[in-house]
Amino acid sequence: MLNWFLSKTVRQATAMRKHVEKLLRHQEDILSPQAIEALRTAIADTRKAVADNVDKATLLKQMQALEDAANNKKVGLKPYPNHVWRENVEVLLVALAVAMAIRTFFLQPFKIPTGSMQPTLYGVISDNLINQPDFKIPTGLARVREWFAGVSYLHKVAKNDGELTIGPLVRLAIFNIKQTLYIGGEAYTFWFPPDFGAPPDGTLEARAELHPGQIFHKGEDIVKLKVVAGDHLFVNRVTYNFRPPNRGEVIVFETRGIQRLEPDQRDTFYIKRLVGLGGETLSIQSDYELVDVPRWPVGAHIPTGHLVVDGKPLSASTPGFENLYSFSGAPKDAKVLHYQLNHYYGHSLLWDLSPGGSVKVDPDNLFVMGDNTMNSSDGRRWGDFPKNQVIGSSFFVYWPITTRFGCGYR
Repeated sequence: MLNWFLSKTVRQATAMRKHVEKLLRHQEDILSPQAIEALRTAIADTRKAVADNVDKATLLKQMQALEDAANNKKVGLKPYPNHVWRENVEVLLVALAVAMAIRTFFLQPFKIPTGSMQPTLYGVISDNLINQPDFKIPTGLARVREWFAGVSYLHKVAKNDGELTIGPLVRLAIFNIKQTLYIGGEAYTFWFPPDFGAPPDGTLEARAELHPGQIFHKGEDIVKLKVVAGDHLFVNRVTYNFRPPNRGEVIVFETRGIQRLEPDQRDTFYIKRLVGLGGETLSIQSDYELVDVPRWPVGAHIPTGHLVVDGKPLSASTPGFENLYSFSGAPKDAKVLHYQLNHYYGHSLLWDLSPGGSVKVDPDNLFVMGDNTMNSSDGRRWGDFPKNQVIGSSFFVYWPITTRFGCGYR
């Protein structure tokens, strides 16, 4: 064994012997008995030479004998046509098999589709710059820095006057390929546009505030959009083979069979925080009222507070809820909180967990909620789901490179 590390010749001899062994296994059914015997003898002699720690000259001589046996036209290996391509394809297939095995059993890549887990994890965020004519899209080093932070820009300027027609988004499997806009007979194609999430808000036209029939004039911005990529993370598929999920963990699960979900959302994956386990009774106590919440009626007061499990409220000391129940920025003894984007506000009393409401989780089910409590379609709306639909837990944010990079975001 030590010789393998110390001698380059030993390593070469070992690699050659293994390569000939592999080719012999592949061709054993088409080689003559004499060829098989000659190759096995040469392989055994090479293995013995390495094991006996012979001198370099003797080992080189044995390597030449092995090569001669393999290349013998009468009793050697059959040559492969296009052998370089064959070997490259073989390496590629092995690499794909290993990658698929890792994805299936260990770490699965996952892209955050929406903002329901903000500010813990972020979906795609966009900023429509169409009304900021003085804004200059960064270039050079500033653009490189923004790229590492997941920032990209979509910008098109009208080449002539005309009426807007919006073409469909072209997809291949899970990938966005292109989307084309048409104005006055001119096509404006966005190649590999970002995944903005589910309609109606998750479309290019919604983010850029476009509508069919809109009139544009030459030199006018059609689209001027800043896009920040959603978090890309690895899902840990190993841990839950040895223990059940714990309350407070951020889990990824299949939505298959959740009947109260919209039909187009029943065959996908969601990521939420696990808050309720099988057999528990859940409710939410009202500790504050949120006001000035976007998309809610002016003057609306939305009660929000701590989750209550079997009569016992959770708190910031509960593992997994340290940030969620921090009520960041809330004045002491305040009962009314003015909503601020990307702050934690516990859980709002909505849908099944409205004031006075409670939910009994089925024995073999789990109950989840999003950290962005005012903008999360979760268990409060569509109930619990079977625990065997859990894929794994969030593990490592690998893109973009922001303060959430790594494992510390949880």
